Amino acid sequence: VAGEYMCGFGNEFSSEDPRCPGSLPEGQNNPQVCPYGLYAEQLSGSAFTCPRPANKRSWLYRILPSVKHKPFTAVPCGNLTENWNEVEPDPNQLRWLPFTIPKSTEKKVDFVAGLHTVCGAGDAKSRNGISIHVYTCNTSMVDRCFNNSDGDFLIVPQQGEILITTEFGKMMVEPNEICVIQQGMRFSVDVFGETRGYIMEVYGAHFELPDLGPIGANGLANPRDFLCPVAWYEDRKVATGYTIINKYQGKLFACQQDFSPFNVVAWHGNYTPYKYNLKNFMVINCVAFDHADPSIFTVLTAKSTRPGVAIADFVIFPPRWGVADHTFRPPYYHRNCMSEFMGLIKGHYEAKEEGFQPGGASLHSMMTPHGPDADCFEKNSTAELKPERVAEGTMAFMFESSFSMAVTKWGLQTCQRLDKTYYQCWEPLRSHFNPNWKPSKK
Repeated sequence: VAGEYMCGFGNEFSSEDPRCPGSLPEGQNNPQVCPYGLYAEQLSGSAFTCPRPANKRSWLYRILPSVKHKPFTAVPCGNLTENWNEVEPDPNQLRWLPFTIPKSTEKKVDFVAGLHTVCGAGDAKSRNGISIHVYTCNTSMVDRCFNNSDGDFLIVPQQGEILITTEFGKMMVEPNEICVIQQGMRFSVDVFGETRGYIMEVYGAHFELPDLGPIGANGLANPRDFLCPVAWYEDRKVATGYTIINKYQGKLFACQQDFSPFNVVAWHGNYTPYKYNLKNFMVINCVAFDHADPSIFTVLTAKSTRPGVAIADFVIFPPRWGVADHTFRPPYYHRNCMSEFMGLIKGHYEAKEEGFQPGGASLHSMMTPHGPDADCFEKNSTAELKPERVAEGTMAFMFESSFSMAVTKWGLQTCQRLDKTYYQCWEPLRSHFNPNWKPSKK
């Protein structure tokens, strides 16, 4: 069933499991008696009174309602945290070697147990902030699901596909695809070996497509390429107990129930999980001179209340042509009022051919200088500027935020993947200043 999807971004979808035709009520949301004896349950992703373009909700028709469960109790959070003051701030350029995936022969780790917070800022309680996590796991979730009451997860698989079962249906998400599981949606993750990826979590806002401005009506991530699952249910009793893990105010809680939560026979609405294949991104680039700002590569954005300023942007650096004349083509040297967290799904990133590896990451914090390493600068300052393919076989991405993100103790110390030599890639940069330089005669 994970091969079936509906396409579109933010559409009003409706779906029935084909085993129960007619399970969606006609003409109303909560009839006195629902078809097949189902319960009607609304999942709201926005305030009731939000303007229509921002109003998010879905109606779920389920065998038993979500409210039937034993009380939640606190459980260990592992390396998941919202404590941004564990260690002193570190303004340095940071780079991580590929995050270690536990071997299944040594320890079985599922998606939830394999969540590690790298950095973040803000607060789930006040509904304003961001967290960046990595997941490293080797085992499927069995009779347990995850529910994020704090915010939305944008999941970027890097190694190993993941089969995500949600209340809305199933999605198979492979490396070079992304998916978004929005606040409050229950899901379980099956893996097929050693698995790794990145997660950007936002509190208090949902991801949307960026405005295109003068680009026009088409381009970047096109709405029709987003895929939403179709209804699928299981009517399964779990005598030994099914565990719901709830991330609430930055902590983990668990409760027990005796049935599978994936018991939604039919649903309709515009508040759904969805996935997107990055190969479908319609790349815009400079075709005359200069290096355009990376905002042209924005796939999704979570807007703040300030116009043009994002809580979080998801940006990719896909294969494309580089054709700019009399231009230093790689990314420019930069200091930014935004925080830039980068990851690499596959291949080599153009400004750092060595050291930045798939499954690793870098963080260039607010106003911390960054840019091409010495080798990249020297090579591209003298390169013949003919049309060339850039980033062939590569996919790097950036989580960019207007928050000044703190790095966790796990990110700086416990993971033991921080590359202490990162700063040395800029050490060989030398002065080319020539006070006797004269403009060439035209």
